[in-house]
Amino acid sequence: MNAPASPATLFEPRPLYGIGTVARLTGLKPDTLRVWERRYGLGASHKSQSGRRQYTQSDLEHLQLVAALVHDGARIGEIAGSQRKTLELLVQGRGKHVVKQIPPNKPRVLFIGVELCAWLDEHQGCMSSISALLVRQALTDVLDNLLIDEDIAMLVAGCGSLSTSQINAVEALAKRLGSPQVLVTYRLANERWLDELSRRGASALQFPLEPARFAYEMGRVAVQADARQGEFDLGELVKPKPRSYGDDELLAASQLQRLLNCECPRHIVDLVQALVQFEQYSTECSVENWQDAAVHSSIYAYTNQARYLMEKALKAVIDERGSEFQSILNQRDLS
Repeated sequence: MNAPASPATLFEPRPLYGIGTVARLTGLKPDTLRVWERRYGLGASHKSQSGRRQYTQSDLEHLQLVAALVHDGARIGEIAGSQRKTLELLVQGRGKHVVKQIPPNKPRVLFIGVELCAWLDEHQGCMSSISALLVRQALTDVLDNLLIDEDIAMLVAGCGSLSTSQINAVEALAKRLGSPQVLVTYRLANERWLDELSRRGASALQFPLEPARFAYEMGRVAVQADARQGEFDLGELVKPKPRSYGDDELLAASQLQRLLNCECPRHIVDLVQALVQFEQYSTECSVENWQDAAVHSSIYAYTNQARYLMEKALKAVIDERGSEFQSILNQRDLS
């Protein structure tokens, strides 16, 4: 009897792109892509059941790096064999004008489960914001020999009936993957097991999934991955950053322009105040479905991050003129 195939060979990437789409997203001509594949091996790594070559998200991201460097004057023959990490360093070394040409990478989400992957086949639109890897096997069948060398932002595990053994298996696999976010789908579960999942930091959705709710969860992963390009930890996105300055302190900071002979403090304060107001406004917007919730959660996350960064700019001004700032505050307290 032949040994079963290694699960490492059973990853099914999603989305998959045709050469026309890749040409549009890289700014290259299809003929150029064909030449690069023939000469340098920079081609599509996935083959459909019909034998058609298709580009994975990883293929696309690699080609976007190569294309940005070539557009900036690099010779394709000198960089074609470079690994992705090397290409990223080369892009960064060429300056912001090249970096801006590279779209942010989609977060990678690993899906495990026969029934779960079959559902995803019928709802691929729910995965438009992520780079998905599908494994059509039961969690317990892949637990000991699943090999993957990519960074995983979320593990989604399909479990028919939730139990202690299933929860332990999910937790063990998540640790092997570097402790990504965890979402468990289930058909049957009692409150005890759901509470235990929550205690271990995992989320849960009942199967069959509600497409809009599931798309919201995937969109939230993408927002978190995008927003963490700024200077903060993922936990800070889940927990909105508290305000660094109250209204009185902002008013005092706006008066520093008299001492600095510069309008920057007042302008920064105006931006912070506007962002504070918009944060409050976005939390009060009514939503009617999960699509609305996904959009508003994105707006709130980005606004919260923008306000936090502008407060850091304001802090630089206040730290430079700390005594004057404190003097203005004291005068306000006395009045």
